[in-house]
Amino acid sequence: MLAACLEFLGMSLCVTGSLLVMVACGLPTWKVTAFIDSNIVVAQTIWDGLWMSCVVQSTGQMQCKVHDSVLALPQDLQTARALTIVAAVLGAVGLTVTVAGAQCTNCIKDEAVKARVVNAGGVIYIISGLFVLVPLCWMANNIIVDFHNPQIPPSKKREIGAAIYIGWAAAALLLVGGSLLCCSFSSVVRGVAPIKYAPTKTITASSATDKKYYV
Repeated sequence: MLAACLEFLGMSLCVTGSLLVMVACGLPTWKVTAFIDSNIVVAQTIWDGLWMSCVVQSTGQMQCKVHDSVLALPQDLQTARALTIVAAVLGAVGLTVTVAGAQCTNCIKDEAVKARVVNAGGVIYIISGLFVLVPLCWMANNIIVDFHNPQIPPSKKREIGAAIYIGWAAAALLLVGGSLLCCSFSSVVRGVAPIKYAPTKTITASSATDKKYYV
């Protein structure tokens, strides 16, 4: 019962994390305009994402443009594109593997094999969370370094956008959910303990014949 609860909780967290990865991947708010010094009231706000850049006017109008060339993008954006896509694909693969080995399904009959399959799904989700975490931390570090760089003009400085925070939440859910799925593989959680038998005494034919002389 405990293993089934851990599987359900871990799977719920991992599915939610995978959905948030897809949301963060599509949002254009990885980098946003920084309001510094007297630049508090501006006519437009600039958003930079993995796939497009948007300009939001003070009137509420928004214009977006898809990045023309992948090679012209900064290295952190190129890496973030690749790793977030890989993380999303791993999330779908992890869901398929986990559902196949879950206790609520009959895809696999052997309980030992089902436990190993669920453990493999948890490992896949943990790898997916790490793939998301790497580009997020890299891009956040670049944003902070550029923000404190005096050689960069204030109009070019950016702040951490909402998409990065969503990505961090997704990575945390994937790591925690994958860990719970791996914990459900434990024999203590599943209530499977090795059966120990008491040693038996064997009586040989010679000992049986010797006893009849003492009767």
